[in-house]
Amino acid sequence: MLITEKQKQILNLLADGEFHSGTELAKSLGVSRSAICKQLSGLSILGLHHSAVSGKGYRLEKSLELLDQSKIVSVMSDHNKALISALEVHDSLNSTNTYLVERSQRDAPSGTVCFAEYQSAGKGRRGRQWVSPYGSNLYLSILWRFQQGGMAATAGLSLAIGVAAIRALNALGFNGVGLKWPNDIYYQGKKLGGILIEVSGEADGPCSAVIGLGLNLFLPDLEAQSITQAWTDLTKISGEKILRRNALAGAVLNQILTILKDYETLGIQGCLEEWRYYDCLKGQSVTLFIGQQQIQGRVEGVDDSGLLLIKKQDGSVQAYASGEVSFNAPSL
Repeated sequence: MLITEKQKQILNLLADGEFHSGTELAKSLGVSRSAICKQLSGLSILGLHHSAVSGKGYRLEKSLELLDQSKIVSVMSDHNKALISALEVHDSLNSTNTYLVERSQRDAPSGTVCFAEYQSAGKGRRGRQWVSPYGSNLYLSILWRFQQGGMAATAGLSLAIGVAAIRALNALGFNGVGLKWPNDIYYQGKKLGGILIEVSGEADGPCSAVIGLGLNLFLPDLEAQSITQAWTDLTKISGEKILRRNALAGAVLNQILTILKDYETLGIQGCLEEWRYYDCLKGQSVTLFIGQQQIQGRVEGVDDSGLLLIKKQDGSVQAYASGEVSFNAPSL
C-alpha cells in the first residue's frame, strides 16, 4: 500500500506525538475535517494507530521520526560515506531485499543502499513474512559486489552482519544483545532482529550479495499478533518511548560498511571471535531440522568457517552450513 501525499503531510504534523485539532490539521492541509478523518483511518492499515479525543483532536500512538537521508549519513564516518554509491529512502516497498535484487540484475553499483518506511511483503528466512509497520522499525538492504572468490567469498557473511548490528547497538547503549546462529539478533530469549542475505553470480568469479537487516524499534502489539515466536523491540528494552531512529540507522549502516569493505580479504575471520562472544546458543540443547530429518544435540558453538557445531547424543560433533538447515531451539 502506498502512502498518499496528504497522509505524509499529516504524519509530519502528528510526528511529535502530541494532540492536534482536526481544525488545525484541515487548515494546514487545505482540506475538510472529514477528509482528515478519512486520511487518518487509512494510516491504521500501515500500522500507524492514533487516538481521537473530543476537544483535543488527534495524536499518534507514539511520536514518529521519519527517516531522512541527511540525518542518516551525518553520524557516519567519511570513509564509509564514500563507500555508498546511492542511498535511497522509500515510503513503501514490497521488500527492500526484493527491490535491490531487481536493481542488481539491472547493474546497480556496489554500495547501493535502500531503506523503507514500510514493507508490504517483508522477507524473512525460508519464505516467512517480516512484519513491517510504517515508520516504526528499521528495514535496510545493501547491495555489495564481490570481485574475487565467487560465492565462497560470502561464507559467514550473515554472522559478520550480526556483529555489525551488535556493535551499533552497543555504541548507542543497548547492552546484553546476543546472536543466534545463523542470522538472528536476540535479547533475553526474544527476537529483536534478523538478517537475510541473497547471493547471486558465479561460483568462482564475481558475485553480488543483497544484505537485508530488519531491526525492531517499536512493534505495535496489533501488528505483532501474527508473529509466532517470542519477540521484543528496542523501546521495550530501553523503556523509552522516543528513540533516535535516524541515528540508529546511520550507526548500523556505518558498522556494516566497516565490515564489508574488508570482507573480501578477511572473511569471517575478521569478526569470528566477536561473534562467539555474543553467541546465545552455545551449550544449549536444540533440535536441528534438515528437511524431514530431525537431529537433537547440544550446540558447541561455530567452527572457524562459521558453521554450526552440534554434539549429538552419541558424542560425535558435526558441522552444519547456513542455508541448508532450519534451526529450532525450544529453550528460547
